[in-house]
Amino acid sequence: MQLTPFHLAVQVRDIDEAREFYGVKMGFPAGRSSDKWIDFNMFGHQFVTHLNPQIGKNGKIPSISNLVDGHGVPVPHYGVVMNFEDWERLARKVKLFISDFIIAPYVRFKGEVGEQGTMFFSDPSGNALEFKAFRNIELELFAK
Repeated sequence: MQLTPFHLAVQVRDIDEAREFYGVKMGFPAGRSSDKWIDFNMFGHQFVTHLNPQIGKNGKIPSISNLVDGHGVPVPHYGVVMNFEDWERLARKVKLFISDFIIAPYVRFKGEVGEQGTMFFSDPSGNALEFKAFRNIELELFAK
């Protein structure tokens, strides 16, 4: 089956804050929008932020965490699997404006099947994002 773009919609506490974070800082082009939602192009995928006024201006989306490779991985989380060069470039970029990573960029499962670059951080509303990379996505993404 041909890989196609995903569509994912998440809640945010403030539309302007989401536009600044995803559009300006992350550099994701904005598509259609209203005063309650914005479509973003997240590496060719449709990522949509929807205003939830019940969160409040200082509120955060709740999450739990599970241990993976000794790190507390937030659940839920969203993101993109990338090639390694693009992941390294993104890691350098986000280090300029993310001051507290949930999991700072590193190589997980080093030397094992499934070795991958990964990083986790949250948007201002508390949505956890993961960006990961494999050196050979076709062989490694679902390797056991």
